[in-house]
This record gives sequence, structure tokens and C-alpha cells, in this order.
Amino acid sequence: MVWIQRRKLLASCLCITASVFLLVTLQVVVELGKLERKKFKNSNGQDGHATMEEEPTHLYPLPGKEALNWKNKSETDNYPIMLWWSPLTGETGRLGQCGADACFFTINRTYLHHHMTKAFLFYGTDFNIDSLPLPRKAHHDWALFHEESPKNNYKLFHKPVITLFNYTATFSRHSHLPLTTQYLEGVEVLKSLRYLVPLRSKNILRRRLAPLVYVQSDCDPPSDRDSYVRELMTHVEVDSYGECLRNKDLPPQLKNPASMDADGFYRIIAQYKFILAFENAVCDDYITEKFWRPLKLGVVPVYYGSPSIADWLPSNRSAILVSEFAHPRELASYIRQLDHDDRLYEAYIEWKLKGEVSNQRLLTALKERKWGVQDVHQDNYIDTFECMVCSKVWDNIRLQEKGLPPKRWKAEVTHLSCPEPTVFAFSPLAPRWSSLREMWIPSFEQSKKEAQALRWLVDRNKNFSAQEFWALVFKD
Repeated sequence: MVWIQRRKLLASCLCITASVFLLVTLQVVVELGKLERKKFKNSNGQDGHATMEEEPTHLYPLPGKEALNWKNKSETDNYPIMLWWSPLTGETGRLGQCGADACFFTINRTYLHHHMTKAFLFYGTDFNIDSLPLPRKAHHDWALFHEESPKNNYKLFHKPVITLFNYTATFSRHSHLPLTTQYLEGVEVLKSLRYLVPLRSKNILRRRLAPLVYVQSDCDPPSDRDSYVRELMTHVEVDSYGECLRNKDLPPQLKNPASMDADGFYRIIAQYKFILAFENAVCDDYITEKFWRPLKLGVVPVYYGSPSIADWLPSNRSAILVSEFAHPRELASYIRQLDHDDRLYEAYIEWKLKGEVSNQRLLTALKERKWGVQDVHQDNYIDTFECMVCSKVWDNIRLQEKGLPPKRWKAEVTHLSCPEPTVFAFSPLAPRWSSLREMWIPSFEQSKKEAQALRWLVDRNKNFSAQEFWALVFKD
């Protein structure tokens, strides 16, 4: 009997230990996401993730827009209130004009119960269980803005959570406001020859440079890119700057992460024939500056990331896709072949030399998007997101004034689509590499349970505590 009791006690201890481990792991993921988001706030339009990667700046409304003092609430009674539940813009109150419509935008939560509050705006990385605007009234729309990596908040990438929202602005082309080209200023930067180093010069530079360059400092992300590059390095020479697999140093003046958009950094990268453009996560349409930058510089990107990348290539032959090679050694062999054959290599930059972007999908997306990148003459994508929600709210107000039912918008699973992370199995890893690398798959699985628990609690339409949430997550 004593022996049985001891076994039960041991089993209980193991369960408690496992639960604590999962909670700690989850907290690590959350903190990583928060840390990720805080970096490089001064790099407009950039996507970054750690020391040598950039992150998009949260753009603020353009100068000249009418501002209201949030304390003067009587002035908002005639306008729908758009309440930023995530304090993304930092604005306590602004009357924003969206075409013929106007809405009052604020981060002040005292408007939670105001009769004119019609929509709550959420920034994806900040969306959490700590505080949600519940109970959710029938006329309360929820809108999601999330342009960042899925690792910042995996809960959003599961059906129970993404379908909580009425409107979305994400990197997916299926979003209500697609941000797929958020890191591309326009067609002209792709055609520009400003940084292009002639192939003859690149061949001379090859005497001291590798054919491939790799620049990352967000090591072992969900895409497991470092494992691939580590194996690739055993088959072909790679110059690696940054903290991940570093074997070459940048000049001192370019070691600051903010310098990744500096002219000097561009000049160094432009000397290479190829760059390993590997995203930190694999999601449809999640395409960052890692892909667009080499195209702007006249370097051939060797790309790994979005499975739908072929839909966004400037031309059919403008990038080398890792997915087309069964093993890094095959990719290395192909790189060596292009490196030694100028005619084959030039086929990948012919489009740029001729200034011909032939992809109609890309051209149409750039032409039709309602926001600009680093363009003071256009609204940025946050302004456009705000106005999209404002206009849809006004559309429903007008329908109701005519005695008609409002139109109900709802996000779909395709608005944020990322498969479960996977790892490459090319070679065993040293212990110091394994912990973070192996965390992403269980974290993703954990996020499924969190998404289901969150949806169940939100559907009850009343406030809940963190204890209730975690009890539901771990009830099995």
C-alpha cells in the first residue's frame, strides 16, 4: 500500500512539474515576442527580429490630421468611436477623416462603455488573455492588425481565435487589408541599378568573398533556418555576418542593428552574387525585407519561407527557391554551377538589367494598395487599417438608418495561415543550439489548446480570470 501511495505521489509531482515547464515555456515565447516587437522602433517599414534583423516601425498618423482632447467626450457623440485596445498609436484622441466619413480614434479605455464605441482595434502581438473588452456587445466589432511573425503570438493562427475578429489586416493576401507587400516601396526600387555591382566586378571580388552571404542574429527561429544553413556550409562557402553562425565581421560602424538600412551595409551585401534569404517562419505570404532587399541590390536571393513566394517573384527567374532542392548539397551544387557560369547566373538578373518586372500579380498589388511604404504622400498601413474599419462601421450605420440589417464581416482561417513548425534533420546539433530550436513545435501545440480555451471563454461573453483560462488549458 505504501508503495502504491508513493507511486501516486510521484505521478502527481511529475504532472505538476510538466505543467510548470509548459507555463515557463509559454512565458518564454511571450517574452520573446514582446522583446522582438520592441526592437528597432526607428527603422520605418522594416521587419526585424533580433540584433541583426529589423522590425517594422509602428507608423503614426500623418501631420495635419485633426486632433481632439480625449477629455472632451461630448465632442465624440456624433462620431463612431474606434478604440485601440492595444495602445499601438499612443493617441488619446483624434478625429480621423476617412473619405466622407469620420471616426474618433483613441487608446483610452474609459470609452469601453460609451454608446458610440463601435469597434475595438487589436495589435496581434499584444493580443492576450489579460484584458479583453468583454462582455462583447452585438454592435462591437473586433479588428486585428498583425503584420509580424507568427512566433510573436501563435494563438492567432488557429481557427478559434482568428475567427473572433470581424476585420483583419495581415500579411496574407486573403486578409481584408492585405499587407503582403509591406516591405516593398514600389516597382522602381526593384528596377533601380543604384547598388548593382557588375558581374565582372563580382567575379573579381570572389577571390576574397564567398558566393553566398548570410546575415541573421535571431537564431533558431521556428523556420529552423540555421540548421539548414549549417548543413549548407559543409557543401559550399558562406560568409555569415550577425550572431547566427558568424564567421565574418562587419566594419565597426555597421555593427549597430540600425545600420541594416545604411548605404554602407547595402554596398557590402551588393558585392555578393547570392544571399540566403530565409524567413524566421514559414507562412503563406509572410514575405519580409529578407526577400525584397537583395532584389533591390542586384543580389540573387536564395529563398526559404513563404510556400507561395512564386506568386510574388518580379519575374519567373529572379530567385532560387530552396523548396526545389531535396537536400542542401543539391542546392550547393547548383550555386557552384551558377557561380562558375556567367551565362547561367545572368539569367537570374536579366530582369533587373532590363528593368522588366513581368509579374502581373505583383504589379497589380502595388498599384491597387491604398497605402504606401516610406512615402509621405500616402497614408501608411495603420491609417488605412483604421479607415477601413471606420468605413465599414459607417456602412452598417447607414444600413440601420434605412431599417436594414447590418452586414456581418468575419475573418477566415486563411487570413493567417501557418503550418506547424518543423525541423530539419540534416545533422545533430550541439546542446547550446537545441533548447530554443526544439521549443517551437510544443509551443505551437500548446497554442492550439490556448486558442480553444480562449474561444470557449470569450463565447461565454463575460470577463474571466487568468486562473480560469489556465485551468481550462490544462484540464486534460
